[in-house]
Amino acid sequence: MSLVNLIMAHSHHHHHHTDSTGNIRLAFFVNLFFAAIELVGGLYTNSVAILSDALHDFGDSISLAIAWYLQKVSKKGRDKNYSYGYKRFSLLGALFISVILLVGSIFVIRECVERIFNPQEPNAQGMFLLAILGIAVNGFAVLRLKKGSSINERAVMLHMMEDVLGWIAVLVVSIVMMFVYLPILDPLLSIGISIWILLNIYRNLKATFHVLLQHVPENVDLETLETRIRSLNQVASIHDVHLWTLDGEENVMTVHVVTALPITYEQQVNLKQAIRHLCDEQHIHHVTIEFEIFGEQCELKEC
Repeated sequence: MSLVNLIMAHSHHHHHHTDSTGNIRLAFFVNLFFAAIELVGGLYTNSVAILSDALHDFGDSISLAIAWYLQKVSKKGRDKNYSYGYKRFSLLGALFISVILLVGSIFVIRECVERIFNPQEPNAQGMFLLAILGIAVNGFAVLRLKKGSSINERAVMLHMMEDVLGWIAVLVVSIVMMFVYLPILDPLLSIGISIWILLNIYRNLKATFHVLLQHVPENVDLETLETRIRSLNQVASIHDVHLWTLDGEENVMTVHVVTALPITYEQQVNLKQAIRHLCDEQHIHHVTIEFEIFGEQCELKEC
């Protein structure tokens, strides 16, 4: 397989509010477009290797289509089955894409190690032209996805970023190979890209599992928030504070507020507004507040 084919083989193993569903849809069509180019190129050149790459790219397009569908489902509101809505379905897409990237990166590293010991001569001119096209089209998709904030979009952006880095590697290698015979450069660059991808897969999976395990959101300083709530007039103490995120973007909190003395309905309303204002500043827009009087026995066993 030529250097172009090798890079194609790995490049396909490949988130406020922007149009997250539209961004993932764009990534799907970009990936499908390149799979079609590889299919036509394979038929034209009668290359089984390129046709095989096209088949793998079509497989990647299926994974992106699944991520697109799950992101679309995540936009559905609450119903009798999911009282918080379907937001966490986008996390399934992030997990699916991350696993695909993980398997693909391991496959690429294995292939590259073999090619270090058995380098093959590339077609530098063909590589150069394909690299320019690959960087332009995939780079456009990455810029769109980079504006997104969902974990699913970040996973898909990583998927497309691997494409961009792969084509940049093609560009660098093609220029060097026009002047120097150094075929080992391709697998070495590809291993470097794969290691970078694996590090980002780790970060993305870590963020996904933090959400699933109800880790306190990274963008919230809970200790400071609790201190500020306790400093409000009429607040004696707070307890049973729980904070989590539905999908990495929408944060949810429940809190029991103990007042020093019984307060009127109007005072309760004003105090709730003050607490919600503090929570808004910390990116928490869904807050449930329960009032208790000092000395009252809380019925809930604190977790």
